[in-house]
Amino acid sequence: MDRLQAMHVFVRVVESGSFSRAAREFATTQPTVTKMVAATEERLKVRLLNRNTRGVSLTESGALYYEKCKIIVREADEADNIARAGQTQAQGLLRVSTSVAFGRRVVVPLALDFMQQHPLVQMDLSFEDRYTDLVAQGVDVAIRMGKLSDSSLGARFLGVNPWLLTASAKYLHEHGIPRVAADLGNHPALVYSSVLGDDVWRLATPKGAMVTVPVTGRLRSNNLSAVLAAARNGLGIAAMPRYVASDSLASGQVVEVLKNHTLPEQEIHAVFPSPKLVSGKVLAFIAYLQGRLGVRWWETLPKV
Repeated sequence: MDRLQAMHVFVRVVESGSFSRAAREFATTQPTVTKMVAATEERLKVRLLNRNTRGVSLTESGALYYEKCKIIVREADEADNIARAGQTQAQGLLRVSTSVAFGRRVVVPLALDFMQQHPLVQMDLSFEDRYTDLVAQGVDVAIRMGKLSDSSLGARFLGVNPWLLTASAKYLHEHGIPRVAADLGNHPALVYSSVLGDDVWRLATPKGAMVTVPVTGRLRSNNLSAVLAAARNGLGIAAMPRYVASDSLASGQVVEVLKNHTLPEQEIHAVFPSPKLVSGKVLAFIAYLQGRLGVRWWETLPKV
């Protein structure tokens, strides 16, 4: 027999003054409730209730037992309520993992804004470009780029991460402006080496045809800030996410190259340990990100 359940039943029998009323509250039968109380008395080797035609009354031992059971049942109910609240409300510690560049430039301002809106949430932000084992590292939600592999993890689509080609105006003035995708082969490329196939750039022409251009260059780096710095300093043409270049584009430090061509977009997903019983804080954060990573989201990031 479940001792906590038996205590709960005993408390309601005492407080309602009736086995039958307690049975209705627990959606069971009076004989079942009577047997549970009797089993408790048998286990304790003491009579807890006096029974008569007018109802029930506590024995001296029963009164002492009732006072303790009442506290235990109340604490257990409160523990359940706290757990349910954590499942349905945005509160508690939220552990988030993402890549370094996207984390620093995008997730940080969004996370700070989310925390302003949800004062009961604390956040632990982790930035690394290698694969993160969510379960082993205790991560609540990871923000990942690109196609997701099939797995037992839960996932939500957040938006897309568009890429572009960029260079400084000074570089283009000195070396010429590419007019078609094939022209890129005549320019030094600034290569972000963390993308699969980084030495081959794939572009869609204005008519929608896909063009593949092998590139070589003066700089390769797994750090997007380094690639952007090289582009600003006139060392070649870079392919990078638009959010990385947005401030430099706005200030005129770089300009967009082959604006009528498009590079493949990356999908952005929120990934979490299990698709079942997702906590309220995770659901709230994902809903917030979906609302912020819409059309041209890089133009509306909160300022930090």
